Amino acid sequence: MRAVPKSYPIAFLIAFLAVLPLSVLFTLASDTSGLFDTHNLRVLGNTMALVGLTIVGAVVLGVPLALLTTYVKMPLQRFWLVLLAAPLAMPSYIGAFTMYFALGPGGEIENLLGIPTPSIGGLWGTAIVMSLYTYPFVMLTTRASLLSLDGSLVSAARTLGMSLPASLAHVVLPRIMRSVGAGALLAALYALSDFGTPAILRLDTFTRVIFVEYNAFGLSQAAMLSIQLLVIVALVLFVESTIKGGTERPGKQLWLWPKPWQRYVMLLCSLPVVLMAIVLPLSIFLVWLIREGAGDFDVSYAINSAYASLLAAIAAVVLAIPVAHAAISGRAGRLMERITYFGFGVPGIVMGTALVYVGLKLPFLYQTLGLLVIAYVLRFLPLAVGSVRTTAERLDPSLVKAARLLGASPGEAFRRITLPLTYRGMVAGAALVFLEVMRELPATLMLGPTGFETLATYMWRVYEAGYFGMAAIPGLLLVFLSGIGLMIMLTGEGGNRLKLNEE
Repeated sequence: MRAVPKSYPIAFLIAFLAVLPLSVLFTLASDTSGLFDTHNLRVLGNTMALVGLTIVGAVVLGVPLALLTTYVKMPLQRFWLVLLAAPLAMPSYIGAFTMYFALGPGGEIENLLGIPTPSIGGLWGTAIVMSLYTYPFVMLTTRASLLSLDGSLVSAARTLGMSLPASLAHVVLPRIMRSVGAGALLAALYALSDFGTPAILRLDTFTRVIFVEYNAFGLSQAAMLSIQLLVIVALVLFVESTIKGGTERPGKQLWLWPKPWQRYVMLLCSLPVVLMAIVLPLSIFLVWLIREGAGDFDVSYAINSAYASLLAAIAAVVLAIPVAHAAISGRAGRLMERITYFGFGVPGIVMGTALVYVGLKLPFLYQTLGLLVIAYVLRFLPLAVGSVRTTAERLDPSLVKAARLLGASPGEAFRRITLPLTYRGMVAGAALVFLEVMRELPATLMLGPTGFETLATYMWRVYEAGYFGMAAIPGLLLVFLSGIGLMIMLTGEGGNRLKLNEE
């Protein structure tokens, strides 16, 4: 009879704890009614409309840019690829924050340049912002699929008389639809879980209304709305799990050689996206910094962010080690790993609602840094698990067997062989968890100790108070730190699903 791997009991306990807080939502929601009242149906309609428009916008922007960065030989090719992927390095609520104060009558653009601009807000404004910050999901998944296609198929179609647009439509697009769909579903998950953008642009989606109910001490109503949101998230996750980005054996790289002026026209067509998503927010922050200086920004906000993020990163990696090794050991371990991934699909606002109730039942945890770190770990543990597992899978098992034959105990073999060789994956996973925690807003607002301000929550307080000029330093810091996360992802560290395949 095959022995049960020693990592299984610990992995089972971690998987159990990962889903336990969510069970309290059903206890809370049992005290309320009105599942299908007019208000809830309106919130559901707004949420689904936002998801639909975000998917359309992300695909409309992402697919052409994937074709551009894959098939057209551009000057400074790598630079343009990184620049077009850069919106991933900025939380969408920063874009919403700056656009809200920059556009419209009396906005920064009108004050500085005298150019009137329309206001941004509501469903369409929120969808535009969401599309600008989610199209890289579609672009990167589509680009990875394009790089796996044999360019000779398009060349053959052209030889047989088919025009370039027709050959792309009939030969390339059918082969990348699964990857496009995978990226679109990632954009949908982002739209479902994001709190800051709908809240700033005043669109009543599930995340915003849950937070309003929580602030009004309507914890039961917040729990019921959280369950409804979870059902939608679970449905999207199920659909995503059925979509596998089909790959083919790489063949000849296809390069299109348009005339020089055509290449520059293509670049110019992509510039508005970069200007809106990256240049505008950074410019607004710099204007505020020059005009108002540091304001009352306290360096303790950055220290708090770094401290909480570091604790969460260390805890996530420590818990990820047994889960990752259990996943490698067998089918049961892989199931436990998949259970921990459920927390990553849970919006921060939902996790916060569940753990607020846990804190109320366990007063020694309520409004403590420990409870906040638990929320971070439950949400972002999969980032560490994926990173550690990817590194451990490349480890030659004969090394451990050799150590055992030479008399090393299992623990000693792990410390002296496995741990050093998987160290790089642990560091990458910890870095990704650290950077995601730095950006997390709703869970920090709901669970943070009294007086505990982070960069993200400070920006939220500034928005609520209307002192937007004071957001320059925390905004720029968050963008800089998020940029580090993008660099880690684009270099393929951490086993990220959106790993960039370079030619």
